[in-house]
Amino acid sequence: MITGDLKSKIDSIWLHFHTGGVTNPLTVIEQISFLMFLRLLDIKESNNELQARWINTEFTPIFKANEQHLRWSHFKNLPAGEVFETVRDKVFKHMRELADGTDNKLGKYMKDAQLMIQKPSLLTKAIEMIDNLPITNNDVKGDLYEYLLSKLTTAGINGQFRTPRHIINMMVEIMDPNPEYERICDPACGTAGFLVATMEYLQKTFTSKDGIISHEDGQITYSGDLLTPYRQHIQSDLLHGFDFDATMLRIAAMNLMLHGIDTPLIHYQDTLAKGFSKDDKGNRQLYAHEYFDLILANPPFKGSLDADDVAADILNVVSTKKTELLFLALILRMLKNGGRSATIVPDGVLFGSSKAHVAIRKKLVEENALKGVIALPSGVFKPYAGVSTAILIFQKAGKTDKTFYYNVKNDGFSLDDKRNQIADNDLPDLIDKWRKQATLDLTDKTKQAFVVDIEEIRANNYDLSINRYQEIEHQAIEYPPTTEILAEINDLERQIQSGLSNLQQLLEEK
Repeated sequence: MITGDLKSKIDSIWLHFHTGGVTNPLTVIEQISFLMFLRLLDIKESNNELQARWINTEFTPIFKANEQHLRWSHFKNLPAGEVFETVRDKVFKHMRELADGTDNKLGKYMKDAQLMIQKPSLLTKAIEMIDNLPITNNDVKGDLYEYLLSKLTTAGINGQFRTPRHIINMMVEIMDPNPEYERICDPACGTAGFLVATMEYLQKTFTSKDGIISHEDGQITYSGDLLTPYRQHIQSDLLHGFDFDATMLRIAAMNLMLHGIDTPLIHYQDTLAKGFSKDDKGNRQLYAHEYFDLILANPPFKGSLDADDVAADILNVVSTKKTELLFLALILRMLKNGGRSATIVPDGVLFGSSKAHVAIRKKLVEENALKGVIALPSGVFKPYAGVSTAILIFQKAGKTDKTFYYNVKNDGFSLDDKRNQIADNDLPDLIDKWRKQATLDLTDKTKQAFVVDIEEIRANNYDLSINRYQEIEHQAIEYPPTTEILAEINDLERQIQSGLSNLQQLLEEK
C-alpha cells in the first residue's frame, strides 16, 4: 500500500500533464510509462555495469559507447529545451530501435513509441518528478503503478473498462493458481490487472511468514521463499496476455515489469480474429487452441463484430456477432482439457433467449463443468457503467452435476458513482463458502449461497440467472386491527382541523 505522500506525487504528476495539455487518461499513463521505462533501462544498465565489474565479465549493453547521452542519468540534467529535443528526436528513436532488436525483449513493447508531450517545461517537470519516485523498491513500485492505473475513469470502446481490483483479487483467490506448471492467460488483458493480481497472490501464498531477511538495491529476499523452484517457469511461461490496443499493450507490459516479470508475455493480437487461429503459413498457432490451464478475463462486451473477421473455429462453437458470446467460445478453445476459467459476463448471457445464447450455455453445462455462477451487484463497475454482471466459473471437458451460486449484495463499496468504502462486504464470505462448499449444506435456496442440480438447469432451458433459482423467504407481517387504524386516521383528521381553525383565527385577528 503506497503512502499518502506517494499518492500526492502521482496526483501532482497527473495534474501537470493535464495543465500541460495532455488530458487523455490513457495518453497520460502511456507517456508516464515511457519515462518510467527509460529510467528503468538506465537502472538496469547501471546494475549490469556494476555486476560486470564485480565478477570481471562482459555483458551486452543497452546503450553503446556513442549512446551514453541517451541514458536517463544523463539527459535528466539537461536544460529544458535541450532535454526536449534529445528525448523527442534521439531517445525515442533509440527505444524504437530496441523494439527491432531480436535480443532485447524489453524494447519490443516500445515499438511505434512517440513523445506526445509538446512543452519542454512539462517534460522537464515530469522527468524531475519521476526521478523522485521509488521505482527501484519492489515493495512500492507495483502499488505505485496500480494507483496510477486507478485514474483510468473513462470507459473505452466496445465496453472496455477497468475491472475493480478487489473483484479481480476475489476471482484469483477462488481459482487458486498454481505456479508449478500452469499457463495462465487473459485474452483481452487491458492493463494486465488479472495477471498482476495472479503474481501478487502467488507471492503472498508461497512466501513464508518469517519475513524479509534482506532488502538491498530494490531486491527483496525472503526466508523460505517457496516460489524459488518455479522462478524459471514464472518468468518464461506462466502469464500470458493479449490485446489489440497498442497503448494497453505497453501499459500492461510496464505493469508486469514493475511487479517482477522481467520479460512480460504480452502479445499484440486480436484473439477473436482469423489471424490468431493460423499463422502466415496456414498452421494453427499454439496459443489459439488448447494451450492454457487457467483463463481469467473480463472481456469487452456490449459490442458486435463482423462474422467475416472472426476465426471460423470460434464461430463453429457459437454462431453470433456478440463479443460476450464469442469470447466464451474463444476461452473454451484456448483452454486445455481440464483447464479452468473465471470470466465476467453481462447478465444477458445468463438468460438471453436467442439461439446463440442458449447454445453457449448448453455447451457450458452439457459438454463442460459449470462450477459456479456468482451474481455481482449492478453498481460494481460504476462510475464506468451500471450494467449487471456475473462471474462464470467453468472447467473444460468436465461434467456438470451441481452448480454453486452466490448472490453478492455488497462488495465493500457503496453502489453509487462515488463507490465509497463501506462495512458491508460479502466477498470474504463468498470465498470461504466456495472453498468449503463440499462440506456445507447448500440446499437452502433462500440463502446467498446455494447449489442447483443440472436437471433443474436443463428444465429451465439452460437459464443461468440467479433469480431463476434463488427463492424468496416470505415472512408473515402482523398488521394492527382495522379499528385501531381507523381510530388513528380519525385522530389525525381532528389534529388537522384544529390546526386549520387556529390558522384561520390568527389571520382574522390580523
